[in-house]
Parts: sequence; structure tokens; C-alpha cells
Amino acid sequence: MSHSHDPQHEAHTEEHASLIKTPKQLIVTVVLAFVVPVIIIILLVNWVTAGTKSAAGSDALGPEATALRITPVARIELVDANAPKVLQTGEQVYNNVCAACHAAGVAGAPKMGDKAAWAPFISHGYDSLLEVAMNGKGAMPPKGGNPNLDQLEVARAVVYMANASGANFEEPAAPAEEAPKEQAPAPAAAAPAPAAAPAPAPAAAPAAEEKPAAEPAAQAGGDLAGLDLALGERIYKQACFACHGAGVAGAPKLGDKAAWQPFLDTGFDKMVEVAITGKGAMPPKGGLASASDADIKAAVGYMVKQVQ
Repeated sequence: MSHSHDPQHEAHTEEHASLIKTPKQLIVTVVLAFVVPVIIIILLVNWVTAGTKSAAGSDALGPEATALRITPVARIELVDANAPKVLQTGEQVYNNVCAACHAAGVAGAPKMGDKAAWAPFISHGYDSLLEVAMNGKGAMPPKGGNPNLDQLEVARAVVYMANASGANFEEPAAPAEEAPKEQAPAPAAAAPAPAAAPAPAPAAAPAAEEKPAAEPAAQAGGDLAGLDLALGERIYKQACFACHGAGVAGAPKLGDKAAWQPFLDTGFDKMVEVAITGKGAMPPKGGLASASDADIKAAVGYMVKQVQ
């Protein structure tokens, strides 16, 4: 018996035939089924994390870079008030004072070297930039928070930052040193006066001059009489001025009795304790770690004195 040729049957059989014909093809298919997904996952992970990786050889996570990132915005430097004034260069003022904000663009400060960010400020001219730097504006305190800076030092820092960011200002010249004045000749010695007759002895010795009474205790409950308020003023200008000079971050402004009254009510000793240990936005000792407890107590006494 002859079998008839059925084309539809052959087509149906070919449709159900497997693409894998040999054992070798089966092994390759199984391997690829595991390898390809793994490669895809690795590529996706690298693509997602590419933005957070440091460049080869970068020290972004090193101890120096980490210390710079966590450095407080306000930097404190103790100086000898009796030493001769040595004017800093613009670069020195920038590194010591301005870099805290302008190195990373903190609180809206234009970042050093960013020409686009500095362009609106430079367009107002050198005098406008210097005025803002001297008097402060917005989050920036006067003189960058260092009241001991000379105007020439601030001007040098302004020119240094602006010129590094697209400006072409002229470096301000240092003041000419005054020539020493000639000392006038000493007058001739006067002839000795004739000896005077001895005065009669007084009937009674005068009473000893009475010393002024000690300064009264502060309203906060502490005694300011034993404090070195001159030292307190120096510590205030070095550590406390940046916030208390303008009332930054809720700090009571120097001389504002109404703002200080709630703190005065807690007592002088409590105020000193808070100043030493820190509270809220205020760091311990106002960020001046090298100051002693006695220094901070004197600074608190100076500020309390201003509202008595």
C-alpha cells in the first residue's frame, strides 16, 4: 500500500521540532542562560553606582578631606593683642576665614573659581564687593566673622577671590610706612632750687582713702567683680562675635537686654555651663577649643555686663 504525501502534516511536524539538535547546543544554551543575566546585573549595578564612585587615586575619603568637610564654618584664631600688626595677604585671609564658605559654596556663597556664580557680584564693581565684605550681608557676617581683620586685609581677600573667578581688579597697595620722627633735644637741666624750710608736722595723719565698693553681682546671679572683663572682651571678639554680634541662629545679640533676659533668669552659673558644653547651634566654648573654662566665664561676664 502506498502512503499519500500530506504537505500539511509535514509542516506541522517541522513547527514542533526543537531548535536544539545536538548535546553541544544544549550545553551552550544552559551556560548562556546563567552568564547573560549575571553580566546584565553587573552592568546595571556599575551604571547606578558610577555617580558615587571616586576617581582613581582620589583622596576624597582621606582623613584630610574628611576633616575639611566637617570643619565648622567659623574658624577661630588666637592672636597676641600686644604684638605688632602684620597684614595678611589675600590668599592667607581666604584660607583662614573665607574658605569655610567660599571653598564649597556654603549658604549661597559664590564658590571660589566659579566664574558663572561670581559674575553677578563682579558686575557691581570692586567697591560694592568690598562694602559687602566689610559690613556683611545675609548669612555672611562682617569681615567674614573675624572682627580683627584690617580693611586692607579684607580688600586683599576680595581681590584674590574675585580675580580667581573672572575679575581683573588691581591689588590694593599697602599704606606707606611713616618715617620716624626726630626726637627733640632734651631741655637743659634746671639749676637746683634752694632748700626749703622744713614744713611743720601735721596735727594728725589724714585718713586712708576709702576704696570703691566692689562691683555688684550680675542680674543672672553671678559676681562679675572677680572676672577679667578685658579678657572676656577679647574672647568675645575671637569666638562669640560671629553669632552674638548679629544675633545669628537665635543667639541673643550683644546689648539686647530683652533677648538676654530669659538667659539671665537661668542664673550666671547656668549660662557659663551652657557656653562651655554647648547647646543647639552653639558648639562647646563657641568653637574655641583652646580656651579654658575661665576664659569662657570671662566672655560670658563681658556679654552680661553689656545688658546690665
